[in-house]
Parts: sequence; structure tokens; C-alpha cells
Amino acid sequence: MKDLMEMSDQLFVNTYGRFPAVMVEGDGCRLTDAKGSEYLDFASGIAVCSLGHCHPVVTSAIIEQTKKLVHVSNLYYTLPQIELANMLVDNSFGDKVFLANSGAEANEAAIKLARKHAETGCFEIISLEGSFHGRTLATLAATGQRKYHQGFEPLPVGFYHAPFGDLAALSKLITHKTCAILIEPLQGEGGVRPLGKEYLQGIRKLCDQNSILLIVDEIQVGMGRTGSLFAYEQFGIRPDILTTAKALGNGLPIGAMITTNKVAAAFSPGDHATTFGGNPVSCAAACAVLKTILTEGFLDTVKERGDYLYKGLKSVADQYNQLFAGVRGHGLIQGLVLHNHVAEKGPEIVNQLFNYGVLVTLAGGKVIRCTPPLIVSTEEIDAMVAMIEEVVSNI
Repeated sequence: MKDLMEMSDQLFVNTYGRFPAVMVEGDGCRLTDAKGSEYLDFASGIAVCSLGHCHPVVTSAIIEQTKKLVHVSNLYYTLPQIELANMLVDNSFGDKVFLANSGAEANEAAIKLARKHAETGCFEIISLEGSFHGRTLATLAATGQRKYHQGFEPLPVGFYHAPFGDLAALSKLITHKTCAILIEPLQGEGGVRPLGKEYLQGIRKLCDQNSILLIVDEIQVGMGRTGSLFAYEQFGIRPDILTTAKALGNGLPIGAMITTNKVAAAFSPGDHATTFGGNPVSCAAACAVLKTILTEGFLDTVKERGDYLYKGLKSVADQYNQLFAGVRGHGLIQGLVLHNHVAEKGPEIVNQLFNYGVLVTLAGGKVIRCTPPLIVSTEEIDAMVAMIEEVVSNI
């Protein structure tokens, strides 16, 4: 395995800090590396493999579709694409869908649509400090974290960032040039920070009062992660544009932008496009994912498991309150929040958990983020919590 990792380091551009493991097999909530070591996966490929690794229904859909048709581009209609779009529309606020390859591309489409929809001269988009919307130049400009901007300036103009949770400050940023407000219902990369219901409803009201669009980025929290198919459903708001990706294909690259007929009318053929977006194989996988998530009782179980995970993590936070300030999240995205003065312990905890065979991620520099597959069992949650207790007891 060491030889494989050294070969990889020689071959690839140095953009990732990887853990020392070559993963070769996955099953449910477990991963196995080239040495045969097993890991309990509470990262899910960064909230992607929400049905677990190699889910039989998704795997079967992928195999069957590869036997029929893999790619023809968007110059032609394909059945999996139509089926997926129909399911997304039927289970959301929207009327129209644009399919892309990733979350960043879905957000790029949303940004372009918002600008195209607006009156001439209206091009500014306001997002929140602590947000994360992608790695392309436009989505990077929309991201409210300076550390991701450094070295890539000048970024595209027209993006402003409001202080998190401050509705009055957000309102002051709106001008005659503003075309949209872009928010995540819960900031994943920003440190598992949920936006409050009143705050979200206040943002929706600002959009209505100023005739601007509300773009809801559910790249990380959509597709059942919070206990509803989309998180916005829990807050009594209706987006004008919604983006989702990550878990949509359970590992296959696919993203979607969902919007209304009124907003979608701003786009005409040639305004936006993608060669691979809505690929038949990725769409077949996404259809299988949606059918599974929408099965009766599935999302209720996600809520139950989310409550169970929260209680387990809270017991750790309460016991080791000299390290942790508490727990926050929704459903099966939960974060153990380190006190600011011990935030440097975050990487150590994540690395030690890896050594113990448990995979989690660090978010916002000080939050141990847990995003297990939505099929996680209470026994697996208990095992993960026990490992965290073991690790932090020695910190």
C-alpha cells in the first residue's frame, strides 16, 4: 500500500491531503483498504454515499443502464434523464430542472440563471460568511471564506458576504444591482452551522420585498440528510432556485438545479449547457437513490437515527466539556464543536479516529463532522461514539 501511495503522490497534482489508506472495497457503512483494514465510515465520501457503499439497488441500476446506453450528450432525449427530472419536480417546489455533473456546476448554473433572469444591470449576489458554494471561480467568489480565495484573486465581481445570522446587515447589502441571495440551510463546510427558521424566513421576506431571487444551496444537506428530502421543507420557505448534488447519485457524479417556470424562462437554447450533465448512467443511479429515499418510512428512520446520533455526541460533549462547546446539526449531519481555545485539537482527533478505524471529517476548522450513510444502524452509531470517547479521553 505504501508503494501505491508513493506512486499516487508522484502522479497527481498536489491538491489533496490524503489519509494513508488505499480504499479498495465498500459495503454499507464499512470501507476496506488494500491491507485489509476495515473502517466505520461516518464521512460517506463527504456526505455523498448516503445509501452506503455499493447499495444493491443503486448498483443494479448502474449495471443495467451500462448495458443499454452510456452517453449520447444533450442533443438527444434519454429515458433516465426524463425519469429523474420528473421525480425531482414531483417532490419539490420546482417545475424545471437542469442537470450537471457536480454541486459546483449546479451552483454555476444557478448563478448564471439568476443574472440572466434579472433586469439589465442587476448582477450582484449576496451569500453568507462561512458559506461554501464550490471551487470554480464564480462559486469560489460566492463562498464566504477568505481562506479559499487566497491565491486566486482577482475573483469575479458582484459577490458580497453578509455576517452569519445578521438579517439587518444582510438587508443593508441589498442594492438596485442585487439579483439574488444565495444561502445554505445548514453550512456544512462552514462548521455544521444551521440557519434558524426565523432567519431563513426573514431572508425569504427580504427577497420578496426587493423582488430578488432566493437560491438555496442543498448540495450537502439535500437528498434526505436532514430528515426530509430537502432541508428547506422544514423551514416554511420556498426557494426560487435550488441546487443539489453529492448524495443524488450515491457516488456517481451528478448535480441538479431546480427552479420554477417563471425563472427558467430566462434561459434559451445556447445560454447554458454541459456535455456530460444528465448522463444516462448517473441518472439511472439517481433515480434508484430517489426511489429508495422516498420509500415509506425511510425519512422517518433518518430523523430517528439523527436524534440518536445527536444524543450520543452530546453525551461526549457533556462529559468532555473542557474540549467541546456542544453539538449542532440536523438529522444525520451532526458536529461536535470544539472550544475556540482548543480548536487545534481537531485534526488530532480526526487522525486518531482514523487510526481507530473510524472516518469523520473536520469542518470549519473546529467541528468534528459526522455524516454517516442514512442507512446507519444504532449499533454503528454506538460504536462510533465509543471510539470518540476513547480518543478524547487521551487528548
